Amino acid sequence: MAPEIRINELKAGFSSRKPPRKAGVMALFYPDTIGITHLLLILRKSYPGVHSDQVGFPGGKAEQADRDILDTALRETHEEVGAHPDHVEVIRSLTKVFIPPSNFEVQPFMGLYKGNNPFVPQESEVEALLEVSLSDFMDERNLITQNLTTSYASNIEVPAFNLNGHTVWGATAMMLSEIKEIFNSTL
Repeated sequence: MAPEIRINELKAGFSSRKPPRKAGVMALFYPDTIGITHLLLILRKSYPGVHSDQVGFPGGKAEQADRDILDTALRETHEEVGAHPDHVEVIRSLTKVFIPPSNFEVQPFMGLYKGNNPFVPQESEVEALLEVSLSDFMDERNLITQNLTTSYASNIEVPAFNLNGHTVWGATAMMLSEIKEIFNSTL
């Protein structure tokens, strides 16, 4: 699910870059009120930055007070969507993803939300919650290719997911692709 430009960057290496900042995110699965499994994504607010208006997982950058990157993912998920860490059962970590435009190395995790409280978006960072049914996520018809203009390139073709009417591409799409592969290999 990586765009061709990103594949070429990774092949060329990043020896001239400074060490990446660390971030943790959570792919949070949960049952809705009638027991249908959903995945929670967020639409980020508009801001002057490379990830403005993009769909992603709840999470964010590591802070000194965090014990480790999992603690970062749980803390940020709680801040951004209100899912208390005590109600998240962490299932596993996924492959780290390097994001060149923002120089972040992101460690994703998969978790199950077992809380009864509804999600509450953090007004300063989250424009909207995207609650994607597992069946829509797994539907092959929701894999698309789209031309986008990004913070680092104009009119590039990117592989993506079309989820709840939103184009989900880049690092989030790469993480979603790994999750989908895990599900397909266990079914």
